[in-house]
Parts: sequence; structure tokens; C-alpha cells
Amino acid sequence: MTHWLRRCALGVSLAAVFALAGPQGRGGSAVPPDPQEDVRLPNGKLQKDEILKAEHAQNIKDAAQLADLVQQLQQDLEKNDYSVLSMSTVKKTDDIEKLVKKIRDRLRHN
Repeated sequence: MTHWLRRCALGVSLAAVFALAGPQGRGGSAVPPDPQEDVRLPNGKLQKDEILKAEHAQNIKDAAQLADLVQQLQQDLEKNDYSVLSMSTVKKTDDIEKLVKKIRDRLRHN
């Protein structure tokens, strides 16, 4: 039984050595490609730059929508009594919070 265990251990260790040494022996790279590497699109522009431009444009649109919602919220608050809030006013605060989170997440991503 111990002879069989030794033979299995030897086989497993040899397999591990060949698996680790395999890519280097064939001239391949054992290191995966860097995901931060500059990827070019077919039009020659950097993919990262295009993503940043698209996110910037979306941030501008969301900020404009955010400003509109804040203005509507202010009008609703001025129009209503101090003790009464409509559900649409509460929903606007939720929408404002969601927009702010989207913008913040995109800015942190950069």
C-alpha cells in the first residue's frame, strides 16, 4: 500500500512540475496579458478613451436631468404645506438619489 502511495505522489509531483514548466518550455508566456494594456478599436482610437468620452457625455445628460429634478422638487416643496408631502415629491427624492449614485459610480470608475 505504501509503495502505491509513493508512486501516486511521484506521479502527481511530476505532473505538477511539467504543468508549471510547460508554457515556458514552448516559448509561451505564463503571465496573462495585462487588462490595463491599451486596446485599439478598428478606427484606431483607444478603447479606454472612447469609454471615458461616452461616460462623460452620459454624466452631462444625467446632471442636466438631475438639475431638472431638483428644480421640480424645490417647486413641490414650496407649493406644499410644511406638514404635507405628496408621494410624487418623495419619488423625486428617490430619483435624485439614484441619479447621483449613477454619476458617482461612473466618476469613481475613472
